[in-house]
Amino acid sequence: MENLTTIFIGVTALAVILQAGLLLGMYLAMRKTTTRLESLADEVKIKALPAIDSAQSLLADIRPKVQVIAENLLETTATVRGQVQRVDATVNDVVDRARLQVIRADELLSRTLDKVEATSEAVHRTVVSPVRHVSGLVRGVTAGIEFLVAGLGRKNGSSRDPRRPVPQDEMFI
Repeated sequence: MENLTTIFIGVTALAVILQAGLLLGMYLAMRKTTTRLESLADEVKIKALPAIDSAQSLLADIRPKVQVIAENLLETTATVRGQVQRVDATVNDVVDRARLQVIRADELLSRTLDKVEATSEAVHRTVVSPVRHVSGLVRGVTAGIEFLVAGLGRKNGSSRDPRRPVPQDEMFI
């Protein structure tokens, strides 16, 4: 059993030495990492902080200008909106007036066409129809006279003109 105790003590000593070696390795790795981080932090201080400071000063310089631009943009938008509303009202007024003028022109044209049609009917009733009646009457009288003249000519022995149609045929044409 004494051998066993010695073996256990030896294994424990080996484990402690191994653990101490691991801790030493971790310490050295942490120290190396810390050195790298410190150099990186120094580099950031040297390079990035001046850029951040200049960016902050630039933002401080630009802030009032951006504010003025925003205010001008708001004023311009309000002005443009007002102008658009005025133009819209004007266009609507012009469209309404144009619509009224088109309606008036349509009514005027309709009345004019109605009057032309009425005048045409009146001229037809008072001029054309009586002229046709008179023309028909004159043709009838002319045909009657020609018939009588042709009948008298036959009694006297003169022959009828062969180019002249028979009065009955003339009536059917």
